[in-house]
Amino acid sequence: MVDAAADVVGDLAPSGVLRAAINLGNPVLAQGSADAPAGVTVAIARAVADRLGVPVEFVCFDAARKSYQAMISGAADICFLAIEPAREADVAFTAPYVVIEGVFAVPQGSPLRTVADVDAPGVRIAVKQGSAYDLYLTRTLRHATLVRGAESIEVFRAGGVEAVAGIRQPLTGIVAADPDLRLIDERFMQIRQAVGTTRDRAAGSIEFLRASVEALKADGTVAAALRDSHQSDTLLAPPAG
Repeated sequence: MVDAAADVVGDLAPSGVLRAAINLGNPVLAQGSADAPAGVTVAIARAVADRLGVPVEFVCFDAARKSYQAMISGAADICFLAIEPAREADVAFTAPYVVIEGVFAVPQGSPLRTVADVDAPGVRIAVKQGSAYDLYLTRTLRHATLVRGAESIEVFRAGGVEAVAGIRQPLTGIVAADPDLRLIDERFMQIRQAVGTTRDRAAGSIEFLRASVEALKADGTVAAALRDSHQSDTLLAPPAG
């Protein structure tokens, strides 16, 4: 199925293959391995490639910051990242296809009970470097400080911090398996996951991506991909306003 004009195909997939940067570090969005990725981002990439009439190639990473770097360096044609001001200078985003939440976990005996409690002098928060919640907390925290690492839970378990930030679903699973941890149920942010491409693409190409994401939300493709990957279809983002 080809829904795109020839100039859009040539602009978004100049090699004749749509190269999609997939972040396997976010288990809500992608699962499997670099050789056999799965999940909602993989399903969207396949559908976009189908609309372009080209094959798809998955370029897989273990962190959002690496997907972002691949996008801006020209190693990928599209990416799947959270919309954040720090990224928008280089990346043109669609509306979100999924909305997830950032939450904190703390030791069971911690006096920290709310999001407001966490943003306090002397509180150190473990974050995954370059993640959406790292970028968000970097620009919004007033008092607490961030401690960055390859994985936020590893930073937390290494000690020297009072809280750990993460995506609700995987962090909830970690807390459920660790009686020494407690989740602060209140979210500190909404994470708007979107498809992106570089801003030097033609306006028609960016509009094609935006329209494609809305069509895939409306026709049930995104919801079905969430269910197929054992995620709740309530994560589906609303139609773009």
